[in-house]
Amino acid sequence: MMASLLEQLRQMTVVVADTGDIQAIEQFTPRDATTNPSLITAAAQMPQYYEIVDDTLLKAKADAGSGASEKDIANLAFKRLAVSFGRKILDIIPGRVSTEVDARLSYDTEGTIATAREIIQQYDEFGISPERVLIKVASTWEGIKAAEVLEKEGIHCNLTLLFGLHQAIACAEAGVTLISPFVGRILDWYKKDTGRDEYPSHEDPGVLSVTEIYNYYKKFGYNTEVMGASFRNIGEITELAGCDLLTISPKLLAQLDETQADLPRKLDPDKASSMEIKKLSVDESTFRSMHDQDPMAKEKLDEGIKGFSKALEALEDLLAGRLTELSQGEQMVTHARDDLFKAYDLDGDGFITREEWLGTDAVFDALDLDHDGKLSPQEIGAGLGATFQQA
Repeated sequence: MMASLLEQLRQMTVVVADTGDIQAIEQFTPRDATTNPSLITAAAQMPQYYEIVDDTLLKAKADAGSGASEKDIANLAFKRLAVSFGRKILDIIPGRVSTEVDARLSYDTEGTIATAREIIQQYDEFGISPERVLIKVASTWEGIKAAEVLEKEGIHCNLTLLFGLHQAIACAEAGVTLISPFVGRILDWYKKDTGRDEYPSHEDPGVLSVTEIYNYYKKFGYNTEVMGASFRNIGEITELAGCDLLTISPKLLAQLDETQADLPRKLDPDKASSMEIKKLSVDESTFRSMHDQDPMAKEKLDEGIKGFSKALEALEDLLAGRLTELSQGEQMVTHARDDLFKAYDLDGDGFITREEWLGTDAVFDALDLDHDGKLSPQEIGAGLGATFQQA
């Protein structure tokens, strides 16, 4: 019997699970895993994780003191909850977990550095080495400069929301450990911009972008790893077979595992080394100039930061609500709050499109039960084990 696509992919690429759901990680046993606020928001509303949420909230409340507001406690709890889920994940996987810095600090170099140090300290208190943690930072110039400082301190970084070659080169020159170019979101932008409904996988703009970055890195001997992210279909994944790492949602991992077909290697460092590629040096002026000339990268970076910030605010609201329930001695409510849905339904039409969601694609795909590209309150409720009422 021929090996599955997933088995073959693992022979040439490190497979990472794009989920905060510990059970999904146990099922697919990836080497690494990554989390962010929208993933944690989904996982935090699953009954099997209530204990983690409640313990983290009560400890944050005790440490914050009697004068702290529920919002302040919720913010502190989020920071700790990310580490709590990270610890659980590290009990399962052999490799690293990515833990995200508050997206609202994406243009704050010093704030990013301070928060990253705090996250690493929390992991250290539980006996977890910095070698097993990647600090996830948005690929703004300020974020890249923060990562440069952190890397020199031995704190390894995963630069996310990366859409352009200029971002990738700046990350490599800063000595960043890993970058996460967003394949599917690049495709989304081009489909909307050109009006095309489909792109063959080998012409997919996101695939072409990651291929260009990979070849550039291998040509010039950069150690920064390339981890393709945000996939729309398994064709995008198979076209990037051979990439250093790929972070894949449970839904697409299952499809790869169920599909038997030959999987040729598409990205190869030996082939890249012989390519004719011009070397660029990207300082701040060059970075900002190239960024301004790349409307896709500019729009998607801004959109992504807003999306992750929104996901964080929704999680903080959820945690603040749970803190009230705990203070009143109530059991965990089995439905999420209506305002969690409203936070994403920007035009108030009763549905959340992928563009409105702005959070993690893995969560959107898992919740989109009928695969129509938009989420209803019922799908949100079903996906989170919850029941939403129409506004």
